[in-house]
Amino acid sequence: MEARGELRVGFVGAGRMAQGVARGAVRAGKVKAANILASAPSDRNLGAFQDLGCRTTHCNSEVLQHCTLVFLATKPHLLPGVLQEISPAITRDHIIVSVAAGVTLQALQQLLPAGTKVLRVMPNLPCMVQEGAVVFARGSCAGEQEAALLKSLLSACGLCEETPESYIDIHTGVSGSGVAYVYLFAEALAEGAVKMGMPSALANKIAAQTLLGAAKMILETGEHPAKLRSDVSTPGGTTIHALHELEKGALRATVMNAVEVATVRARELGKR
Repeated sequence: MEARGELRVGFVGAGRMAQGVARGAVRAGKVKAANILASAPSDRNLGAFQDLGCRTTHCNSEVLQHCTLVFLATKPHLLPGVLQEISPAITRDHIIVSVAAGVTLQALQQLLPAGTKVLRVMPNLPCMVQEGAVVFARGSCAGEQEAALLKSLLSACGLCEETPESYIDIHTGVSGSGVAYVYLFAEALAEGAVKMGMPSALANKIAAQTLLGAAKMILETGEHPAKLRSDVSTPGGTTIHALHELEKGALRATVMNAVEVATVRARELGKR
C-alpha cells in the first residue's frame, strides 16, 4: 500500500477543512504533496489539492487502496453513504479519521467494519495558515501509536490536543465556529476606526494585528485574559471607558451564549 516509512494520506472529501489539514501538513514537511490523494465527486474543490501538488480522483475507494491514513471530510449527512461505499476497502491497516461535525465515535464504529482504528477530529479554518486549533478523540480500537501519528501530523496545522470526545462539540462552539465570531469582532473593530477617520485597508491590518498580538500574549505569558485586560486598563483612561461600553452591550454574555448555541447545535447534528 505504501513504501516502508513513507506516510501516504488520503482525503475522502476535499472541502476547506481537508484543504487546511493538507496544506499545513505539506508546508511543515510532515508528508509529501505527491503522497496525498484526495477524492471528491466533482472538480470544484480538487483544484486546491492539485495546486498544492497532490493527486486527486473521483473514486473514494481509490483513496483507501493507496493510503493508510484516511480523513473522512464529507458533510455529515453524506457520511453514512460514503462509509457504505468504502467499507469493503477498509482493512485493519487503515487509520480512519473523521472530520464530520457531530458524528460520534459510536456511530462511526457502527458503520465501519469491526476492529477499524477510527479517530474523530475537529480542526478549524486557520489550519490553512498553520495556526489552527485542533482536538481529537480516539475510538476503542485506536491506540497510542495511532494517536501519536495523528497528533504529529495535525500539530503541523497549529495547536493539537487529544481530549475526551465530549469536548469535541464544545470545541466546535468555541473554535470551529469561533473563528467567525473573531472575524465579526475584527470587522467591527476596523469599522470603528474607519468611523473615526482611518482608511479601511489600514484599519483592517491594525485590527487583525491587534487580535494576533493579544492572542499571542495569552499563549506565551500563560496569564488569564482577565489579568491582561486589567493590565491595559489604566484608571480613568481610554480603555476602561471603552470596556464600559462593551459591558453595556453585554459582549461577554453574548459571546458565551454564542458558544453555547453552537455547541448545542453540534450535538443536535450528531443525533440525526
